[in-house]
Amino acid sequence: MPETTAALTQAQITPLGALLAVTFATAMISLIWWMFHVPPPVPALVARVRRSVEAVKTILVPTTGALHSKRAVELAARLGSDQKAEIILTHVIEVPFVLPLNAPLPDAEKKAREALDEAVALVALHDLPVQTRIQRSRSAGAGIVQAARDVGAEMIVISVRPSGGDNQDAMGATANWLLRRTPCELIIDRVPG
Repeated sequence: MPETTAALTQAQITPLGALLAVTFATAMISLIWWMFHVPPPVPALVARVRRSVEAVKTILVPTTGALHSKRAVELAARLGSDQKAEIILTHVIEVPFVLPLNAPLPDAEKKAREALDEAVALVALHDLPVQTRIQRSRSAGAGIVQAARDVGAEMIVISVRPSGGDNQDAMGATANWLLRRTPCELIIDRVPG
């Protein structure tokens, strides 16, 4: 009778059963190891900063179609990729003071649409929600600020071209204007050169 029990026990162990037992044991050991290896605590300040960056859901990016402007679009898309932030692309048409704000400017409007189309293609590579808008204003800075207020932007990302000479402001007049008047967080990317 004891020989029959031993033969019956050996017949019940199959390769699939052994594989399942090893897999289960490995999973349990991994779980127990994970439970006893708690990650180091994060300082409260670091946690607050991280939460504030994760809270950004709307990023405004002014674009002109220039290379440095496309770089700002790419930077904004990368900044917003983790939290799936919505990217609002805007092109500001600076209307001269001698014309009414709603004066037809077909060349400027065509340039704005082309710049926005190129920027949308960049954002599409990151699979983020995107909106476009053409903003008319007397100055680029005022138009950007108005667009940010209109859409409730939590961050503005701009890129400025490098200085073209000794008399030019290295950061650009618009960036300087925005530093003093922006209603939200502002990130300025200065292209080296």
